[in-house]
Amino acid sequence: MVRPFVRTGGRDRPSRPEVRLESLVLAATGPADTLRLDHRRVLALVQGVRGGLAVAEIAAALELPPSTVPILVCDLMDSGHLSSPAPALDDEPDIDILREVLRGLRAKV
Repeated sequence: MVRPFVRTGGRDRPSRPEVRLESLVLAATGPADTLRLDHRRVLALVQGVRGGLAVAEIAAALELPPSTVPILVCDLMDSGHLSSPAPALDDEPDIDILREVLRGLRAKV
């Protein structure tokens, strides 16, 4: 068994705090021959799936600790091997509209 800190080079936090277990990652391009074994395993798995994978799915499929995979994923994102879809901006409904809907529903009751 390889200890998690060995897999991450002693790091205990990902370089990108927005990368969590539920984050979706997609394969990008780039040579993988200089990557470490765990990085190559992550990249090969993501490249084999159309539409990307969640970080938790990567951890489960490769049987790696869930605390380690976000760090590996961030390494691959930093090197340009993985990317993440941009989150939708302003995806939440306007609070004033929700209040009006609530008032209308209460008036019907």
